[in-house]
Amino acid sequence: MSFSPRLKSWAKEIILTLLLLFVVSNAISYFRAPTLKDEMLPLITTTLIDKQSFSTLEYRNKPLLIHFWATWCPTCKLEASSIKSLSHDYNVVTIAVKSGSDETIKAYLKEHGLDFKVINDQDGRYAEQFLVPAFPVTFIYDAQNRLAFSEVGYTSEWALRVRMWWAGRQDK
Repeated sequence: MSFSPRLKSWAKEIILTLLLLFVVSNAISYFRAPTLKDEMLPLITTTLIDKQSFSTLEYRNKPLLIHFWATWCPTCKLEASSIKSLSHDYNVVTIAVKSGSDETIKAYLKEHGLDFKVINDQDGRYAEQFLVPAFPVTFIYDAQNRLAFSEVGYTSEWALRVRMWWAGRQDK
């Protein structure tokens, strides 16, 4: 089977365009990522919206994804199914920022078929602590509880899966 020169040229252009898009989007994400004062996993002890207790102490020596989002954020809606899928395979906690009461967030989750762990950050205290500039924002801590990755904006599920896998492999 032989490909025409025109088809080869198109394929090359598509591959180069996708590669350039990948490099540019990662560069933008890198420059938009928050610079935290401390890159170690902070102590968070609180209650989730389902009334279960939560503490980052439970995740010492385990990778953890912390995802900031809001019910009013359109990009967050696009990324929610990826976060849901990841939460079934990895340690994930989400923080809903300025999104209303626990009951409002529960209704939102039910309406969209979502079932991940949620901390209600009604006053934006956690968002402020993590220097969240926009939504969504994802922080991935490695098995030594050091910040391994941070992303601002939409990130595909496969990219998050690769980053979580890598975070679990650090210093093994």
